[in-house]
Amino acid sequence: MTIKNKLAAQRIYILLGGLFITSLVVSNLIFQKFFYWHPFDIEIFGSKLFEISVGILPYPITFLITDLISEIYGKKRANDVVVVGIFASLFSVLIILIANAVPALSSSPIKDDVFSNVFGRTILAVGASMFAYLFAQFIDIRIYHFWKQLTKGKHLWLRNNFSTWLSQFVDTFSVVFLLCFFEVLPWSSFQGLLISGFLFKIAVAACDTPFLYLGVYLFRKRFSLKINEEINLL
Repeated sequence: MTIKNKLAAQRIYILLGGLFITSLVVSNLIFQKFFYWHPFDIEIFGSKLFEISVGILPYPITFLITDLISEIYGKKRANDVVVVGIFASLFSVLIILIANAVPALSSSPIKDDVFSNVFGRTILAVGASMFAYLFAQFIDIRIYHFWKQLTKGKHLWLRNNFSTWLSQFVDTFSVVFLLCFFEVLPWSSFQGLLISGFLFKIAVAACDTPFLYLGVYLFRKRFSLKINEEINLL
């Protein structure tokens, strides 16, 4: 690969990493708002199916990006993005702690109690999600590459969905459990939120498969990559 192509591949990698980090950090900031996505009027354990946090919306994007990076740039580069995303989330918590500690002016449109109510629980949310997310993402990447080696780079849909399904269950269970444990959410909503969140993520994962195929196709065409060939940025 020419130096020009390597520089282009590096810029795209940085862009994908930026999208990944933004999606991860934002999901931890907006998690306290819940909405009802109602294609089906079904109740599970006393909760409406697909009563879910808006924080779940950007999460599947992160798994799509890590799968794309895994496919094109390799396992190490995917792990690097996950680690950087975790540091970015922890840094965002530090900024929120400082902002929360600074007293608001009497003329401030957002008062201290409102700000604390919205962002104060972000610390617990990030702590819970980081534990779960770190575990889930590394599972996702490991399973993805297991299927990639087993199928010799073929059957992209198989590794995309199988790796995401298991990792999303681990992530959803861990986050909901920890948020209930720290009394951010009531235990009565645990089962409903677990099932709703997991099914929603499965549906999104199935829908993002064509986008992964498109992304891989464009990469292979742009950089003349063979099946199972990865870009080495070093």
